[in-house]
Amino acid sequence: MSAIESSPTITDQSFLPYLDESGDIAPELAGKIGVYGIFDADRNLQYVGISRDIATSLRLHLVRVPDRCHWLKVATVDKPSRTLLREIQTSWQGDLELAEEDRQLWEQPLDCKKLMTEAEQEQLSNTILDIEIERILKNVARRVEKEIMAKIEARGAKFAIRFNPKRKAEGILDIK
Repeated sequence: MSAIESSPTITDQSFLPYLDESGDIAPELAGKIGVYGIFDADRNLQYVGISRDIATSLRLHLVRVPDRCHWLKVATVDKPSRTLLREIQTSWQGDLELAEEDRQLWEQPLDCKKLMTEAEQEQLSNTILDIEIERILKNVARRVEKEIMAKIEARGAKFAIRFNPKRKAEGILDIK
């Protein structure tokens, strides 16, 4: 990790493991502003983001896309400039182009309705009462939450994750 003095290139930054030895995001990233690149297990660039709290953003990404979060490259700033951060982000992205669906996966709360099984879809389509629809969507969200938590735990993550219980009734998993 380095403070931005001039526009750093992504190749100038060292690879860091996504999770440290304790199973958490590196504590020195908490509250740090900067640009970060996320890489898969083969060190292929997956996403480049800007954040006012890099550690929090990285936790969100791990929950949303656990299979693609293995390595990091980070550049931090002491005096944030949105223009500079955007320039660095654009530079780091290079040829990486995310489809809108991929961008939403990285940047938006998880819509579990897109992950419904055929049985869940059929159950939902045969329901007309709002309270029943909410119950079905909560159950879908809980199932997806268990799957995500199993993946994250298998990766060795040790930090607490709490999903917003109110959003589950909408079929949305969002970290609280």
